[in-house]
Amino acid sequence: MPLNRDDAINTVNVLSQALPYLQRFVGKTIVVKYGGNAMIDDELKNSFARDMVMLKLIGINPIVVHGGGPQIGELLNKLNIESHFVNGMRVTTSETMDVVEMVLGGLVNKDIVNLINQNGGNAIGLTGKDGQLLHARKLHVTKATPDLEKPEIIDIGHVGEVASINTKVLDMLNDSDFIPVIAPIGVDSEGHSYNINADLVAGKVAEVLKAEKLILLTNIAGLMDKQGNILTGLTTQQVDDLIADGTIYGGMLPKIQCALDAVHAGVTSAHIIDGRVAHSTLLELFTDEGVGTLITNRKG
Repeated sequence: MPLNRDDAINTVNVLSQALPYLQRFVGKTIVVKYGGNAMIDDELKNSFARDMVMLKLIGINPIVVHGGGPQIGELLNKLNIESHFVNGMRVTTSETMDVVEMVLGGLVNKDIVNLINQNGGNAIGLTGKDGQLLHARKLHVTKATPDLEKPEIIDIGHVGEVASINTKVLDMLNDSDFIPVIAPIGVDSEGHSYNINADLVAGKVAEVLKAEKLILLTNIAGLMDKQGNILTGLTTQQVDDLIADGTIYGGMLPKIQCALDAVHAGVTSAHIIDGRVAHSTLLELFTDEGVGTLITNRKG
């Protein structure tokens, strides 16, 4: 259906208002962690794919890192493999790791790649094994115990952390028309596979590439104060203060720490945005209002 005159004028105005942002970000790299509702709602999935295609077309380099916890849990249930968690992390046996690789590196990754391609983009799916992209090491989890002087070390299996990233692979794709879509599976020097938290992978990718932005899609509207108001335009010092006074706590702490680490390491800004809003990435990038919380490396 053709636009009427008012709609056409509104479209032109929106594009004109976005021009300063377009000029600022052209040629820059933006790392997006994709998960939550945005990954399971069909309308949101398509809006996300279109956002990534548009960014690449206008000269911005998006890199997508995705999760897939619910999908992993669903297949484990179907296979009658029980899930156990320690400090919010899935205990990953060799049997569970096989399922993680099938779901993340296969089903979920290729679904995202296909969505981007169907919307006119050129996406390539990767795991840490491709081009030795993600070198991992085993993650050691400790738990304080009142009866012991030293914390107890808990083995949670094939759960890892990022040791290093082969930036040559990503540089090559950034210099082309392709959009990298990364499943957070790492490999160590002995060839063992590890399941790595997608937020951590996205943060480390943003750090080593000195990305302009790290965007973490979530199922909340952003960081909120104790009265329920969304906080944005925060400095790293202000975030530290919010952690200290208990405003930021619990499950949000690892995500916030990932954002802080990226900004401290040279990423210009980190964004925790509402993935339940259609085209949330574009709204955060190209409007003054945005749809979440912005954390910058400004002093103060």
